[in-house]
Amino acid sequence: MSQSLLPLRERVRVRGKEVLLMKHRNHMHSNKISMIIIIAVCLVAAAGCAGIERQGRPAAVPEVRPGILQGYLPAEALPNSLDLLPPPPAAGSAAFALDEEVSRKTLSLHNSPRWLLADSDSDLGFPHAAGTFSCALNAPVTEEDTPRLYMLLRRTLTDAGRSTYAAKNHYRRTRPFVLNKGPICPADGKMKAWLEKDGSYPSGHTTTGWAWALILSEISPGEANAILERGRAFGESRNVCNAHWHSDVVQGYLIGAATVAVLHADLAFRADLEAAKAELGAIRAKGLKPTRDCKAEAGALGR
Repeated sequence: MSQSLLPLRERVRVRGKEVLLMKHRNHMHSNKISMIIIIAVCLVAAAGCAGIERQGRPAAVPEVRPGILQGYLPAEALPNSLDLLPPPPAAGSAAFALDEEVSRKTLSLHNSPRWLLADSDSDLGFPHAAGTFSCALNAPVTEEDTPRLYMLLRRTLTDAGRSTYAAKNHYRRTRPFVLNKGPICPADGKMKAWLEKDGSYPSGHTTTGWAWALILSEISPGEANAILERGRAFGESRNVCNAHWHSDVVQGYLIGAATVAVLHADLAFRADLEAAKAELGAIRAKGLKPTRDCKAEAGALGR
């Protein structure tokens, strides 16, 4: 080999060492950059988790009157109960005879465990009403544990109730306790005076309870049968309370279903529905228990 090439080879070897050294340094530099990126990602993730935590609390919704939140639907989007329902049964008809028969039978339940449950069901105020389906869900529904679901129930209460008033205000049907002079629940003088003026057909409580049952069945399909059974019983509580006729309750189920059908076209409702599913999954993972006495409820319903 020519001696003239040795210095070159030497230089190449030295340069090769430099290159290797540079590669090693570049590798160290890369590790530092990776660490910085990892730390940054962790910080972003932490901020993101905090953001998710904040998002778990729903935004404030204005009240339309004290204790009643604005619903999801504008007035023009509500189902028209006057268009959807037939007139209430006329006096002397077979349908009204059925109404009277159901009324007589349920009056016999006064002061029974079923009456006490019906009295509880008559209270649509929050936080009390949030626990209505707690046993059926086998989970608590509270503002603290399930804020999005809690808000969902409060807002759909308004939508369901408003959906009944086209028919209520048109027919102004007299409630059964006015005719039979029997007791009602709740036994509240102011409430009784208000109900005497408020149309009976269809039942607003039933409409709300059935809307809730359909919504909760979608949120928790594994408990759908228990939820729907409780929703039906919630409507029947209005017969037990002597506040509604049987036909009021039957048509309340229809308007409740119509309200939920329309709600599914609302983006805010659908977003809260998905958030409520996540909330329910989270509290079940924690093993939280229902807020109601489920044994007493089952006994009152004859289960």
